[in-house]
Amino acid sequence: MITRSFFLSVTIIAWVIIAPKKSFAQQSNRPNIIFIFSDDHATAAVSAYGDERKLINTPNIDRLAKEGMTFNRCLVTNAICGPSRATVLTGKYSHLNGFYNNETTPFDGSQQTFPKLLQKAGYQTALIGKWHLISDPTGFDHWEILVNQGQYYNPPMIKDGKKVQYNGYVTDVLTDLSIDWLKNRDTTKPFLLMCHQKAPHMPWEPNLKYLKFDNDRKYPEPPTLFDDYGNNRGLAWRDQYMSIAKTFNDDHMKLNPPVDLYEEQLKEWNKYYGPRNAAFRAAKLTSKDSIRWRYQRYMHDYLASLVSVDESVGKILDYLKAEGLDKNTIVVYSSDQGFFLGEHGWFDKRWILEESLRTPFIVRWPGVVKPSSKNDKIVSLLDVSETFVDVAGLPKATDMQGSSLVPLLKGESPTNWRNSFYYHYYEYPRWHRVRPHYGVITDRYKLVHFYKPDLDQWELYDLKANPKETINYINVPSYAKTIAKLKAELSRLEKQLKVPPISEEHRSDYGSAPFDDPALMPLNSQKKKGEH
Repeated sequence: MITRSFFLSVTIIAWVIIAPKKSFAQQSNRPNIIFIFSDDHATAAVSAYGDERKLINTPNIDRLAKEGMTFNRCLVTNAICGPSRATVLTGKYSHLNGFYNNETTPFDGSQQTFPKLLQKAGYQTALIGKWHLISDPTGFDHWEILVNQGQYYNPPMIKDGKKVQYNGYVTDVLTDLSIDWLKNRDTTKPFLLMCHQKAPHMPWEPNLKYLKFDNDRKYPEPPTLFDDYGNNRGLAWRDQYMSIAKTFNDDHMKLNPPVDLYEEQLKEWNKYYGPRNAAFRAAKLTSKDSIRWRYQRYMHDYLASLVSVDESVGKILDYLKAEGLDKNTIVVYSSDQGFFLGEHGWFDKRWILEESLRTPFIVRWPGVVKPSSKNDKIVSLLDVSETFVDVAGLPKATDMQGSSLVPLLKGESPTNWRNSFYYHYYEYPRWHRVRPHYGVITDRYKLVHFYKPDLDQWELYDLKANPKETINYINVPSYAKTIAKLKAELSRLEKQLKVPPISEEHRSDYGSAPFDDPALMPLNSQKKKGEH
């Protein structure tokens, strides 16, 4: 006998089978994702991080911080542009994703990346801006990238494989392209937009309309501007080539104009820099006074280029709000690494030291992240892939080495969150002769091994006792137990992360060219060949 309940069950099953299936995008209100990634942006140059020098006001990035979560300890795995980007895409360290440095081996685009996973799951994906991974992007429905390192003025770009030319300032161009893509996207799908700015990467060429932004302000000097690299610090500190005193060349100082300015742009450039450069030459400064002048010029140019980056963030946020997209869009602001702003007398990055290792990371996720919240746990760009995969409702990818930040964004405090972190820098001798090194980092300590070439030096930094990292405690007897524990933790991390032995690791030499070869330095006359 066929009962009424049986008939109803069969009817329901038949309806499920023959009913039109909704896409995954329609079944759940998955958030859109915008990842704004600048280049070499030091946390000291984000006002939300409260640096004591108060170098710049960044109201739009601060707006993200007020409406979202600021991570105070976001670390990078390898503080150099390309490798950091490869880590973001793959969620893997350099020794597994294969991209150790900026110039020798193209990124393997066939490997799994989070944009590919999101694309497969129904997200529309786009990358606009700096790529710097040699090979073409994969996993994107649309991509438009800067050529090589990119140029600040009138940048040529590659759009889905074809070269195009734009007029104007690079930050403005990339922002407009990003918003145009948002306007013309497929509105039936959730989206991932990766907006990758060039600024404030060397040579820090400002938007011409902001040349006078600081009214010739004199910036406070960092306490370590004239660091003598003493206190038991080894050869790596003294044998680098990234100091404002020795390495800062005429192009860095803007004594030469860029080669890619149009005539009217060059007039604006010369109107600002011309009289100031003439005064510098007439003063004939020597020794520390010359270093101080260079530091001031560096700060003006670096920070001026950031004014446009902050403005860009504001334009994107305003567009989201105007279109009603802000409530269901996660916006992340970060950078591929930090940068030295005169600390230890340096510019550039690469080191395991705080200014280089630590990068801004701010997340706004309406309805999930508590506004104006802060997080002090050790997080990393290594976590970006797993976080976005998690946000999209996808299962954890087994080859990724990070952790999803979603629990932290929800205000939770997982008991098994990392208490230590592994770092490894490889590139040598280009571009700044920073010795390859690896190490382990905790909330207080860093144990570091400089190992190449013909170098075998260990150093220990204690951030509590010496936050400026100017003392090596490796030979201090009272630290012996701490060193032993850190070495054990380093070994554990190497095993967990599948780090190959040094003898088997990828080497980043650039042949036998002497380091003082002019081709190794980023002069304006050579930058079309590809800067670092």
